[in-house]
Amino acid sequence: MDITLIFFVGLFFALIGVIPPGLLNMTAAKISLKEGHVRGIVFSIGVTLTVFAQTYIAAIFARYLSKHPETISVLRSVALVLFVLITIYFLFIAKATTKKEIKPKVKSKHSRFFQGILMSAINVFPIPYQAYITISLASVKWINFEISSIIAYVLGAGMGTFVMLYIYIFFFDKIKGKSLTSQKNMNRIIGGITGVISVVTFVIIIKNLYSI
Repeated sequence: MDITLIFFVGLFFALIGVIPPGLLNMTAAKISLKEGHVRGIVFSIGVTLTVFAQTYIAAIFARYLSKHPETISVLRSVALVLFVLITIYFLFIAKATTKKEIKPKVKSKHSRFFQGILMSAINVFPIPYQAYITISLASVKWINFEISSIIAYVLGAGMGTFVMLYIYIFFFDKIKGKSLTSQKNMNRIIGGITGVISVVTFVIIIKNLYSI
């Protein structure tokens, strides 16, 4: 596939991964609201730099797994179980909780930058997510594991993450009072996304079983 298309594929799947309201995008939005857009963007840049590294690690891991198909089948089954459990939790178990809002101390731009790096590093979900996406894309020949393709995908994933954080920063004012941002609807969105991934993973497993 063309390098430019690989870039936009990485951007698209990163956007999908960051769409649900979560710790990083909501933090970026809140920093922007309370301290200004510039500091929200600085925080987002810190997040994006970590995502570059996480996506690269995921791609290298996926390249290794592509050479060991028996390992992929086991991990895919484990992933299915995890996604199903996450879906059940967010759709049927998780309840809305009201947290007391604490006014944060105003921090410098540099501290917001390193806060973005740290919070993104703690959030390790992008690594298994991107590894799974990369393996799936490679299986349908949308991406290969040449260094140029990996770099294009990594750049796209980082840019996709930044774009979605940027959208949260500048549009959170318009949606913060609506039901979209309630904890109950956050749970439904996350549960819906993991549910779709569960179905896709299940279909792939069944397809592979019949192809043996």
